[in-house]
Amino acid sequence: MNWIAIAAIGAGVGLLGGMFGKGGSAVATPLLYLAGVPAIVAVASPLPATIPSMLVAASAYWRRGFLDREVLTWSIAFGVPATIAGAVATRWIGGGVLVQVTDVIVAGLGLRFLFGPSSPRETVRRPSAYRTRLVAVAIIVGLAGGLLANSGGFLLAPLYIAVLRLPIKDAFASSLSVAAALAVPGTLVHAALGHIDWSVVVVFGATSIPLSYIGARLTLRSNSMRLERVYGAALTALGVCFVAL
Repeated sequence: MNWIAIAAIGAGVGLLGGMFGKGGSAVATPLLYLAGVPAIVAVASPLPATIPSMLVAASAYWRRGFLDREVLTWSIAFGVPATIAGAVATRWIGGGVLVQVTDVIVAGLGLRFLFGPSSPRETVRRPSAYRTRLVAVAIIVGLAGGLLANSGGFLLAPLYIAVLRLPIKDAFASSLSVAAALAVPGTLVHAALGHIDWSVVVVFGATSIPLSYIGARLTLRSNSMRLERVYGAALTALGVCFVAL
């Protein structure tokens, strides 16, 4: 395995994760595989490293008051059981089609943020159907994360913005916090199965954790409207690249 490449991947994933409110395990897996990490290890090893990375990045948002506690509470309450159910369902359901569908969704959401109207600030009084939409997002992301062996952070933030109409920095703060919780069941399962190479975890985490905080600080200094356009461009590029692969 190329340890320098693994450290560089950790740095890049941590920086982008902190900037865009995601753990980055879905992005890290193919890159680690290209760096010589065995396939199942490349799937499992980013998970334990992204948990502290996401929490460190989330702390920067928390200090500025961007965490939505209602979103956090309900997402974890319904997302964690859904993640476990998704992980169990991998015995009967293949993830190939789901990966392709998810990539198309990510690209579509990216185009929406890039060319659509900016998301308004949430109002104090939320619509009656808000909690129903929140639970639906948590269950969908949890199931997808369980089936694909990641924390679901690649879907959380864009769905929080598009479906719940959260402001983008609130969405990133909530996404990081929830994704950290959703990564725990997958980490425990893969650890029990012996899929995690802890030396990869240490090297990956040593660079991803500090860079995730820097990424969060960069986002906090950015204009929200401009940030949403940049986020849309990044999601679109990521989705198109994954679809092409």
